[in-house]
Amino acid sequence: MSNGRPRVKGDYKISKERMYEVVRRPLVTEKSTMASEHNQVAFVVPLDATKPEIRAAVEGLFSVKVKAVNTLRQDGKLKRFRGRLGRRSDTKKAYVTLEEGHSIDVTTGI
Repeated sequence: MSNGRPRVKGDYKISKERMYEVVRRPLVTEKSTMASEHNQVAFVVPLDATKPEIRAAVEGLFSVKVKAVNTLRQDGKLKRFRGRLGRRSDTKKAYVTLEEGHSIDVTTGI
């Protein structure tokens, strides 16, 4: 940082617009539903989103404390559509582990 002090975990500032850009939508699958039993929530995020950005966005939008962020990039599959070869776009998912006592209800809107 420019002011000479070291960056502290959780000390990451992003704008409100970027928060809504980073957390695109919750990922509701069997796997993410099972992960919710372990205080985890899954989101679809942009390919250029970083873990500190995702942490700051989730904490800012949902007013919760994030314990950890795990991400994975998934390559798009080659699929045929009416006989023509097409390709699904690449995606990035973020599995966010919340601190004890915090929760996010993904069925309600922001």
